[in-house]
Parts: sequence; C-alpha cells; structure tokens
Amino acid sequence: MAEYKSSYAPFFTSYLEFKRSLGYKMQNTHVFKNLDRFLHERADKSIGFTEDILSVWCERRANEGDRTRYNRIVEVKNFATYLNGLGYPSFIPRLPKRYTSTFKPYIFTHEDLANFFASCDLLDYHANYQSLHHILPSLFRLLYGCGLRISEALSLRCDDVNLTAGCITIHETKNGEERRLPLSDSLRIVLEQYVTHHRNNICGTDYFFVKQNGDKCSRSTVYKKFRIVLFQAGISHGGKGQGPRLHDLRHSFGVHSLARMAEQGLDLYYCLPLLSKYLGHKSLVATDSYVRLTSEMYPRLLDEINRICTFVFPQVFRGDMP
Repeated sequence: MAEYKSSYAPFFTSYLEFKRSLGYKMQNTHVFKNLDRFLHERADKSIGFTEDILSVWCERRANEGDRTRYNRIVEVKNFATYLNGLGYPSFIPRLPKRYTSTFKPYIFTHEDLANFFASCDLLDYHANYQSLHHILPSLFRLLYGCGLRISEALSLRCDDVNLTAGCITIHETKNGEERRLPLSDSLRIVLEQYVTHHRNNICGTDYFFVKQNGDKCSRSTVYKKFRIVLFQAGISHGGKGQGPRLHDLRHSFGVHSLARMAEQGLDLYYCLPLLSKYLGHKSLVATDSYVRLTSEMYPRLLDEINRICTFVFPQVFRGDMP
C-alpha cells in the first residue's frame, strides 16, 4: 500500500527526499500523512494550494495546543513554498502567533552535581539491574561531561569511543551532523574503569553501554533510575514537565561551560561558536538559550553577556530547549 494516496503523493515523497538531502532527518512525517488524507478526502486532482483549501487545513483543531498548530502550519508553509519552486502556484499561509515556551530547564549547581554523582555511585541496585551499577555512574558523567543528549550516548558504539586518544565520535545526532568530542582526563578514567570492569565482559553487541545480557540500555530504564538518584541526592523533582529532567545535565554543561569561559576572560565572540559546534547545534540561535540561562545563574556576567547578545543574537522564535 502506498504511503500517500492523494494527487500530491509524489510531491510529498520528493519533498521529504529533498529535505533529507540537506541534512534534515524529517522522521516525523505525520503532518504530511494527515495532510495527504485531508487532500485525498477532498478528491481534488489539481496540484497547487488555494487559499480556501489551506484556510480549512490551518483551522485550530479540538484540543490542539498553540505549539502543535504552529508546527503543523510551518510544515505546510514550507511545502507550499516548495511547490511554488516547482512551478505549481500555491498559496502561502500566514503563520499564527509564535509559540513561546514557558518551560525553564533545571540547571544543576556544582553542589547538586557532587551530591548527584555520590548518590549514583552508592545506589543499591536490584539483582536484575546489577549491570546498571557499572553503567549509570559512567553514563551520567558522560552526559554532563560532554553535554550529550541521552539518545547520542546510548547510540555510542565501541568503535566510537577512543580512550587512547581521549575522544568520542557522535554519529547518530539530532541534526545529522557528526562531531568528535574530547574527554577530560577524569572522564576518560571513569570510562576506562567501566570498560575494564564491565564492558570487556560482554559479547554479542557493539554498543558501548550494554547490560549484562548484551542488550542495549533503554532510555526509560535510565530515566527511572535517574529519578531515584535525584531523590537520594535530595534534589527535589517538581513533577511532570517541571524537572529536573535527564536532558538538564546537557543544559547544565552548556551553562557551566559558558560561565567558566567567561570567568577565564575568554572572548565570548569566539567561545559561543565553539560551544555551539560542541553541542551539535545547527546555528548560534540555539545556543542563545544557554547564554540567557548563564546570565540568570551568574549575575556578575550579565553585563558582558547582554552586550554580546545584543549584537550576536536576533530576536527569534524560541520553543523548547535543544
């Protein structure tokens, strides 16, 4: 059965291939599937969006949030632009009021981190989870020490971790951009201990973080243990959507790194692009969030950071943190 059924089917396919060729993953294709179903039900065989068609499509749906609607219309706007480029006149819809996220990530203090890692090292694991005793102390330190996304860390393979050279290579990234990251001496030692006491005893898979039976660690299991470690460390969790989240270790790395560079007197005009590249952001705009979080957490850096932000970062739409 063909994935798309409307007269736009070949155009959806070619558009997605075009975007992927530019480095976009385009994994969430549900917007195009829904649009295809909408167009198929209208039985309109012509190619090219009219204002009437898109006005219906862009109407707010029952229980649809601002962000979901905004993203849905952005996708069809980009697709309509693509059709115009192919010579099929299409109406370009106006975007609704930009969604502004009120979410604020939790930035771990250095005291928080000391308590967190101490609790992680001392956590009592059930017999069925004994392998996590080796995995989690290394995994959590890697998330913070290199500012990784959890998906990037769990996708690491043994060949991606070069402890002799003291670096790791990230292949499966959110933005499809491979990057090579250095390891601090302390983090390299932690990973060497993990390899010696656990990873070297596992066969049958080339993933770096694996359980005793060779299975890749699951994100859900890691998060459940993360919540337990938070509790043991005395770090309060604000409930669903409030954090701290596992991803906040990455945010904390970004803020702490920027603050340290500023405290060392380094020129932030040069530091910001480096941090952006290190974190795997596609542009400096994504790193802007860390700048503003840093200014809030370290008020004495506020004047210098605001001076830079005025010239480096435009006022743009911001959703969730990257």
